Amino acid sequence: MTSENRNMILAIVMSMAVLIAWQFFSGVPQMEQQRQQAQQQAAQQAPGAAGSQAPAPGTAAPAPAATPPRALSRAEALARSPRVAIETPSVIGSVALKGGRIDDLSLKGYHETVDNSSPIIVLLSPSGGPNPFYAEFGWVPGAGSTVAVPAADTVWTAPEGARLTPETPLVLTWDNGAGLTFRRTLTIDANYMFHVLDEVDNATANPVALHPYALVSRHGTPHTLGYYILHEGLIGVTSEGGLHEIKYKDIAEKKAETFPSVGGWLGITDKYWAATVIPGAQEKVQARFSAAQSGNDLTYQTDFLGDAVTVAPGAKASTDGRLFAGAKVVQLVDGYQQQYSIDRFDLLIDWGWFYFITKPLFLVIDWIYRFVGNFGVAILVVTVLLKAIFFPLANKSYASMAKMKAVQPEIQALRERYGDDRVKLQQEMMEIYKKEKINPVAGCLPILIQIPVFFALYKVLFVTIEMRHAPFFGWIRDLSAPDPTTIFNLFGLIPWDPGSVPVIGHFLMLGIWPIIMGCTMWAQMKLNPAPPDPTQKMIFDWMPLVFTFMLASFASGLVIYWAWNNTLSVIQQSIIMRKNGVKIELWDNVKSTFVRKKKPKAG
Repeated sequence: MTSENRNMILAIVMSMAVLIAWQFFSGVPQMEQQRQQAQQQAAQQAPGAAGSQAPAPGTAAPAPAATPPRALSRAEALARSPRVAIETPSVIGSVALKGGRIDDLSLKGYHETVDNSSPIIVLLSPSGGPNPFYAEFGWVPGAGSTVAVPAADTVWTAPEGARLTPETPLVLTWDNGAGLTFRRTLTIDANYMFHVLDEVDNATANPVALHPYALVSRHGTPHTLGYYILHEGLIGVTSEGGLHEIKYKDIAEKKAETFPSVGGWLGITDKYWAATVIPGAQEKVQARFSAAQSGNDLTYQTDFLGDAVTVAPGAKASTDGRLFAGAKVVQLVDGYQQQYSIDRFDLLIDWGWFYFITKPLFLVIDWIYRFVGNFGVAILVVTVLLKAIFFPLANKSYASMAKMKAVQPEIQALRERYGDDRVKLQQEMMEIYKKEKINPVAGCLPILIQIPVFFALYKVLFVTIEMRHAPFFGWIRDLSAPDPTTIFNLFGLIPWDPGSVPVIGHFLMLGIWPIIMGCTMWAQMKLNPAPPDPTQKMIFDWMPLVFTFMLASFASGLVIYWAWNNTLSVIQQSIIMRKNGVKIELWDNVKSTFVRKKKPKAG
């Protein structure tokens, strides 16, 4: 292998190292800084606004009401309104009759930690308590109209003993006392999709124009992980603007953005959970993303406002919309997209720029998981499949590398013969390559193939809820989390947490799987002859150790993949080298690492 070829491989590998180092050294400190800020905010500030008025046609974000005089607990905030219980196989919560909001929802199937006795995830919470996050549907009067419509303080009427379940819809009513009767029918499926049907009966002598709206509101800036590859914040798809991913800090600066749309959806997303409102597929709306000051903090809101609906005297009008509030399960999100014709709803999951690689890779892993019952095993099987798919290309690559090893004595002789005459040296080397049918850049192909797969798997492990708390074997109980063991406390034998050490603690969390990965990478490096250039040799010798520490903080599923991929590469390359009659350098290079060369005797 020529020094030019080695430089190319080195440049590619070091580019990966820079990207990973950026994520490791920038993302982790940023996450810690944001965690501290969130703790400070929680200790200093009062809860968010008590309510949010419905958006009027063409206006900016609604002005929030005054901040409550003191912070309320979640239970106290829930008790401020009469409620109707929600219960399905997937969620539990309640609808507030005051305002008709869906503002209390917890996810039964997901816990805060891998311990199933830990609390379940709370997604939606009422205004006035900690972390308000809720959805609201309703009507606003047309321009210039003063007709009374349901507002945030309106108390709806529900049948006695009513409950919202997949089998029993909830019907709410309210009479404005001036000839208009409002009826809201809520239904929910067994998972996370609500259907909201709003109807108006006009018993007056005049037509009434009303605009339907829906919103998702979140009070206070939530704690986010702060990773570049993950979007957390306001999100939506509009027919005019496509996909919108707006960070909290960006909308706080812009205050509001509005887009016309036919259908679409918009809401607020976390890493694994989201709440989005969805108009009808053919409904014309004004979709808006906004932020408004509320006391000491900001209220973030996504809402849509529909065209005016005119209700004739003695007639009835209706509009409907949907609310998705729950876990971003790939199969469910894709199913809702098809079932309700929701435009690009699958983008609620942050598949990234390489969607065409990331999502198919997940679908294959998920399909295999259904047979083997373990996502870690599924990743190992997918790695073997990828090796099989790219075997012809890898076979040619390793065969070319083997031929290059075979002609190394000739190349070395040319270097000694032509010395500093680079032009002549290159000409003679190309003649040898041509005669032996060697592609000098073929050795880079296995690395180039591995890079997009690596990042696609990184994305899959990082953003898909299916990988959250997915166990492997032994001590790996969560493939989306780093290996919890560390060599610096002898893998748990010493009762001490190295991660608690200030500044350098996260560097000390060096688990068993990262060490295995480092060993396999070292073996793969030692399979090839040592570079003649001392600087290159030093870089290649240290690279496995550097990557071991870097990947120690990455998802254990990714580290397991890399270790397994390295192992398969070593086996594959060894077989191809033996087939081409080239000596396998692994054991000689390993031996030379630990045996010092004898210095030549003087004289």
